Amino acid sequence: MARARILILGAAGRDFHDFNVAYREDPSVEVVAFTAAQIPGIDARRYPPELAGPLHPDGIPIHSEARLEELVRDLRVDDVVLSYSDLPHAEVMHKASRALAAGAGFRLLSPRRTMLRSRLPVVAVTAARTGAGKSQIARALAGALRERGRRVVVVRHPMPYGDLRAERVQRFATLADLDHEHVTVEEREEYEPHIASGSVVFAGVDYAAILAAAEQEADLLVWDGGNNDVPFFAPDVWIAVADPHRAGHELTHHPGEVNLRAAHVVVINKVDSAPPEAVAAVRANVERVRPGVPIVLARSTVTVDDPSLVRGKRVLLVDDGPTLTHGGMPYGAAKVAADRFGAAAVVDPRPLAVGLIAETYAKHPHIGAVLPAVGYSAREIADLEATIARADCDAVLVGTPIDLGHVVRLHRPATRVRYELDPDDAPAVVALTLRVLEAR
Repeated sequence: MARARILILGAAGRDFHDFNVAYREDPSVEVVAFTAAQIPGIDARRYPPELAGPLHPDGIPIHSEARLEELVRDLRVDDVVLSYSDLPHAEVMHKASRALAAGAGFRLLSPRRTMLRSRLPVVAVTAARTGAGKSQIARALAGALRERGRRVVVVRHPMPYGDLRAERVQRFATLADLDHEHVTVEEREEYEPHIASGSVVFAGVDYAAILAAAEQEADLLVWDGGNNDVPFFAPDVWIAVADPHRAGHELTHHPGEVNLRAAHVVVINKVDSAPPEAVAAVRANVERVRPGVPIVLARSTVTVDDPSLVRGKRVLLVDDGPTLTHGGMPYGAAKVAADRFGAAAVVDPRPLAVGLIAETYAKHPHIGAVLPAVGYSAREIADLEATIARADCDAVLVGTPIDLGHVVRLHRPATRVRYELDPDDAPAVVALTLRVLEAR
C-alpha cells in the first residue's frame, strides 16, 4: 500500500513535535516536507535523519510556507497538517483553503494524539494569546510549589532555531548555559527569568527524550507553553491565561480557544492595567463557554528598577518581540511603565529602524511607537542595536523580561521594566492549582 504523503505547516516547534509523536514511527505515512512561517530564517533547513528516524532516512526538507501550493503539486501531497499556533481562526481557514484548492486535504491533530504522558504530575500553563503573561504565572507556581517541598522542573515550549541535532534535548540551569548555547534573544526571554527565579529549564526538539530527562530531576513538572499552543504533556492541571488588553481574542484565535475550553482554571491577567469593561467582557466570554470553571482575576505588577530614568525623561521603549509581532499587541510593558512612571515623551523608533527591524515594522504595521526586541539572528541583533543607537532619547526603557544590555549595546542610560504576578494574587492561583491536582 502506498504511504500517505503529508506536508506539515509549522514554525520550528509544534511541527517537529507532531512529527515525532504522530508520524515518525508510522509506516503508513511519509512526511515529504515541513514548511516554516512566523519566525524569520528558519526555512531552507532540513530535519535531520538522526531525528527523522529510519522511515525518513534522508531527513525532511523545510521550505517557506509561501510555496504551499507549489509544494502540494510537486510533492504530490495527500494531506496538509497545520502544526503551529497563535493564528486567527480566519487565517487557519485561509490556509485550509489554499491546501484544498491545490488538491490536498487539510487536518488538525487532536491534542490527545500529540500529548505525552508523564509518570509525574504535570501543571500546564497555557494562554489565549502570545504575551498574556503565562510565564510569570508559571514562575509563581514553580516557586510556591518549591516552598511546599516539591522538586519542580520547568519544561518550555520548543524554540529550536539553530542546529536541530544539538538542540534535541536542552537543559538550562545557569545564565552561563544560555551563553554557551548561543540562544536567540527570544529563547533568552523565555529561559532567563525562570533560571533567575531558581528553576531548571528543559527544552529542545524531541520531547519524549526531554520528558525522560526532566523526570529524573523532579517530582512535579510545570509546562510553560509557547504562544497560545496546547501542552505537549498531558496535564493534571490545565491553566489558561486570558489577556483583557485583547478582549475577545480568547474566542477568535487558534489554539487559544482550545486552551480556554479545556482548562481546569482560567486566569484573567493584567486586570490592573486593562480597562474594567475589557476585563468584564473577557469574564463574560469565559463564563459563557465554560460555565462553572474557576476564574482568577490577577494583576501583573509592573515595576521599574530606576524610576528616575523615566520620570520627566524622553524615553525609547523596547518590548518583547513575539508579543508585538505575531502576538498582535501594539505595545508592551514598557509603554505601561512609561505612562505609570511619568515619562515626558516617548521617542518613536519606527522612522529610525534599519535593516531587518525596518522589515519587521513593514510586516507588522500594527506595532506602535515601541521597538520590538527581535533577535533571531546575528544580523537582526546588529540591526536592533543600530536602531537603538539612532534614537535621540534620555534613556532606554527595557520591557523585555531579560537583561537586554547583556545582548546588545544600549548606548544610553537604561532601566529594566519587570512584571510579575502580584504577590497578593499568587495564593489564589496556587490554591486552585493544588485543589485541582489533589482532586485528580
